[in-house]
Amino acid sequence: MENWISASTPLLLKVFFSVLAIFSIIIFITRVSGLRTFAKMSSFDFASTIAIGSILASVILNTNQSLLKGAIALGGIVLFQSVFALVVRKSKAMNRMLTNAPTALMYKGEILYANLSKTNVGEADLIAKLREANALNFQDVHAVILESTGDMSVLHGGEDSQLDQRLLHSVQGLPEEAGS
Repeated sequence: MENWISASTPLLLKVFFSVLAIFSIIIFITRVSGLRTFAKMSSFDFASTIAIGSILASVILNTNQSLLKGAIALGGIVLFQSVFALVVRKSKAMNRMLTNAPTALMYKGEILYANLSKTNVGEADLIAKLREANALNFQDVHAVILESTGDMSVLHGGEDSQLDQRLLHSVQGLPEEAGS
């Protein structure tokens, strides 16, 4: 009888062998499909990673789930993720429709409050990210970009450093003079 403190030996063995099997399957799928399987390049990649984790946990802990069903679900998610990545890479229209564009939150030492509001990011969150990136002065911050993954990139340097404008390619919400 299983309870919240102990479990039967056959059940524990089943969990152990399920872990070995399902992780072997996910390693195989990752080797076939590539490392992008767990990359966080878009919000879709993030959602796929969460779904994969949920399937792994379900197969390992739920005695009613079969390894075959879990393997097919994992393969289906990875296949769909690969097709999605191909579609957004090949079609500009689909890319615009299905992915988030990076957005400027700060430019040339100035906080872009309208963009903070649009992206639902608080000033305190922005300042925390600046501290994390070891930015010492607002005037040394060339730009802070909210990436399509939800990460913030802080581009900073001293007075004599120059920002290569190619780093701002496809970034939305920049002041007009930044686009020229």
